[in-house]
Amino acid sequence: MDWQLAWDSLGPIVRGAVLGTVPLALISFALGLVLALGIALARISKVRVLSAAARFVISVVRGTPLLVQLFVIFYGLPSLGLTIPPWPSAVIAFSINVGGYGAEIIRAAILSVPAGQWEAGYTVSMSRSLTLRRIILPQAARVSVPPLSNTFISLVKDTSLASLILVTELFREAQKIAAFSQEFMLLYIEAAVVYWVICLGLSAVQGRLEKRLDRYVAHT
Repeated sequence: MDWQLAWDSLGPIVRGAVLGTVPLALISFALGLVLALGIALARISKVRVLSAAARFVISVVRGTPLLVQLFVIFYGLPSLGLTIPPWPSAVIAFSINVGGYGAEIIRAAILSVPAGQWEAGYTVSMSRSLTLRRIILPQAARVSVPPLSNTFISLVKDTSLASLILVTELFREAQKIAAFSQEFMLLYIEAAVVYWVICLGLSAVQGRLEKRLDRYVAHT
């Protein structure tokens, strides 16, 4: 093991995480949440066409590998005349994936809110949409935080797949240095350690957030 190489390569790998992995995960997760909310609302809609379309989207996203989804967007769409650069392709693929999985989490959280909460909104002359926005969604948000946090942590690790379409991120930096130095084991272990540290930090943030929400619920 070339420990000097490990030290010298740590900077570029961490920089790849800060400038590539983290922004890619944050942007994809934010867009994915918006998509997930829309799909979840369509899924519980009383309009059969919307509900069926949402079920189909969820089925496709959850029934196909993320790598295949990424390749379809980056390598498949150009055959139809639509070429998307690597970074936007990764964002689109990750956002759709988060949307499919997050939709079921949000749907389950909405359904977990007691039916009496809907009735409480109706008794004060709130419409269904207003009741959903002011009463149901705030309560569902608290329920969905833990599973959505786990989804985000998984997404951070899944961003390593973006290296396969030449997106410069943490693992891509490790690959480039490993290819130059031929120290594959050292560089891949180093990349794994950086991912591990990032996920440890995110898990700690998740734990604090859950404790705050538990205290908030206990006082309400």
